Amino acid sequence: MTGALDGLTILVPESRELDLFAQLLEAEGAAAVRCPLVQILDLDDTTEAEAWSERLIAGAYQDVIWLTGEGLRRLLHIAECNGRRAEFVEALGRGRMITRGPKPARALRELGLHPGVAATTPTSQGVLDALAGEDIAGRSIGVQLYPGEGGLLAAALSDRGAVVAPVTPYRYASRAEAEQVIEAIRMLAAGNIGMIAFTSSPQVERLIAVAREAALEPQLREIFTRVRIAAIGPVVEETLRRHGVTNILRPETSFHLKPLVRAIAAAWSSR
Repeated sequence: MTGALDGLTILVPESRELDLFAQLLEAEGAAAVRCPLVQILDLDDTTEAEAWSERLIAGAYQDVIWLTGEGLRRLLHIAECNGRRAEFVEALGRGRMITRGPKPARALRELGLHPGVAATTPTSQGVLDALAGEDIAGRSIGVQLYPGEGGLLAAALSDRGAVVAPVTPYRYASRAEAEQVIEAIRMLAAGNIGMIAFTSSPQVERLIAVAREAALEPQLREIFTRVRIAAIGPVVEETLRRHGVTNILRPETSFHLKPLVRAIAAAWSSR
């Protein structure tokens, strides 16, 4: 039996769902090369996240914007460690939940909840567009950020008069396994890997940073011109284009792992 991805060796940067993603690709015949780029870790100091969660439980936020499913799960874990899981989930059900993309929506569904507003485009601008018709002046909005997001969404909401309470509930160990990343770049340069798949923007940033530190950035830039790059959605695509990468494929509408695998298979079969 042949698979849609027979003959493809694909670089798969690590993620929360690395094994699932690799298994989906391998089930179609691909050889998945796993590469540790960004490791998500708990905060060293959870004081601010705990205070944010307590304000949520107290009903301080009329809306909460979730940018990542990981952020919701990490805050839930912090609340659980403090014996406040039930109160945290109850508070989520009382307020209006706003999601940037499918991952935070899925995290809410795991708790039996659903977003009140979902961005059509899974970007920070998509969240702003979803709220464009509302007068949010004076409205209290909790905003879950992620490391490196920069707070542009929170700033844009503040400019419209909202009272914004941001929280970043996890951190990245971005120097994880640099030697494995360097070896992956060398395999790409030697033509031993035919495609790269990215599921988050920090993976892109880390790959480029490691290449720069190892004096391999020119090789990586050349690789980007001839190796097809798969992006799970528009946020990752935007990051890649900011770095001059144009040879990008991604799902058209549904930004999940299975649609990404289907997009990869379609590109591979038409090569």
